[in-house]
Amino acid sequence: MNQKSQLRIQLSATRRGARLARLLAERQLDEWGMPFEAATQVVAEFAANAVLHGRVRGRDFRLELRRYDDGTLRIEVTDDRGERLPEVPEPSTELAEGGRGLRIVAAYAQRWGVMEAPAGAKTLWAELAPGGADVT
Repeated sequence: MNQKSQLRIQLSATRRGARLARLLAERQLDEWGMPFEAATQVVAEFAANAVLHGRVRGRDFRLELRRYDDGTLRIEVTDDRGERLPEVPEPSTELAEGGRGLRIVAAYAQRWGVMEAPAGAKTLWAELAPGGADVT
């Protein structure tokens, strides 16, 4: 799987930064000629998590989109709170307060997860298959 195109940008860890992440992702995917509804949902969830749970005062979060030759899209959002890993809710806890966003990510992504990033940070990542679920 060879990388074809990439977008990488630092955004403020604020609600405005999270909204901007979604808008920039939508614009970039449209420019690449890729469907963007599912991907922008994933970006929105990851960016919201970065702002709500991964924020360190005075620090930004990073959004990265990678498009591969086979049409796979990889989304990465990195924040500075590596010690605060997302909790994946059990399917039986449908009505639980937290974790709904990660259920959305799981519904759209072929694969997703979290990995350590340098300097105590973490990266949430998801890969969306070409022609995958693009629910509107």
